Amino acid sequence: FLFYFFNFFAGQKKREKPKKKKLGKLVEPMFKPVSPPGGFKTLKAFYPFYLGQHLDPTCRRLHIVGTSLVICIFIYSLLFKREMLLWCPVAGYSFAWVGHFFFERNRPATFTYPIYSLICDFIMFYECVFKGRPIDERPKKK
Repeated sequence: FLFYFFNFFAGQKKREKPKKKKLGKLVEPMFKPVSPPGGFKTLKAFYPFYLGQHLDPTCRRLHIVGTSLVICIFIYSLLFKREMLLWCPVAGYSFAWVGHFFFERNRPATFTYPIYSLICDFIMFYECVFKGRPIDERPKKK
């Protein structure tokens, strides 16, 4: 019995600290976001522009708060009151536009690219909350 016991523990390696999860490669924001003359053709091309429009940490925080409220209101409305769905755009856009007009001081991309902007808002929310994208991210100068 002791032979098996000591052989079992002799073969064990020292426990290593668990490695941090690799977050994968996150898209780099544009340093000076400029829309191309013909507009954006794909969401993949639009997303760095969108991130460049949200460089101010307060603006990005307000977007996350607004998107969180939209998700909560959406779930609540599905479970209890359907008419609460009408508050989703109010909750989301009010926080986002305050961030743009008072902190970022730019024109929201929603006015020019409404569908891409809505999709990218949820992508940015997911990356900031679950993938570790920093709130106070600054693009690298080229």
